[in-house]
Amino acid sequence: MADAEPRTDRDTEDIRVLVTDDHPVVRDGLRAMLDEPGINVVGEAATGQQAVDRVGPLNADVVLMDVRMPDMDGLTATKLVKQQHPGVAVIVITSFESKDYLRQAVEAGAAGYLLKGMKRNLLVESIRVVRDGGSIFDPAMLASLLQGVARSEPGLEGTLDRLTERELRVLQLVAGGHTNREIADELGYSVGTIKNAVQRVIEKLDVSDRTQAAVLAVRAGIELD
Repeated sequence: MADAEPRTDRDTEDIRVLVTDDHPVVRDGLRAMLDEPGINVVGEAATGQQAVDRVGPLNADVVLMDVRMPDMDGLTATKLVKQQHPGVAVIVITSFESKDYLRQAVEAGAAGYLLKGMKRNLLVESIRVVRDGGSIFDPAMLASLLQGVARSEPGLEGTLDRLTERELRVLQLVAGGHTNREIADELGYSVGTIKNAVQRVIEKLDVSDRTQAAVLAVRAGIELD
């Protein structure tokens, strides 16, 4: 299933958000938090299946996805959304600070993992970040997750050969949970240069975002920094 219409001039368009949660009060609360210039809540879903079905017709840019829902859980729905609409970013929003849920969210292709009760400015900024291809994960939780990923998986050893020496170093820092600003400070480049370098790494590794790049890097045997 393809998106309804190709997007143009994304930087000047409102970010189209689909809110998914089985509790109407939570959906109402998220909608109220997103009453913000540049963000347009285009629809709601009460189950994972509804979210999968509505992403395309609503031409959503970002999906806020609860984990525990009837009909289809949010992690399964996230995987299906990413399979059918690779350009759509999914942020998992849950009450559970669970490394297992985080691992499943990353594997499903989520671009972020936030706990319910987050402040409004964090939610708004997270939506803007993931729409632009970034990822939002708690650095400590992500680092802990990556430490547990199997290393040197057969068949992946040569994957990192696609990268230049500088790109490999950038990837190493990304896998270590560092932000673009921290990487720029470490390597002595501008944030813009690092942002472009991260994007090239993502493209060369044929993954959807920096978190997927980090997981692939760890699976290929990279040392975290």
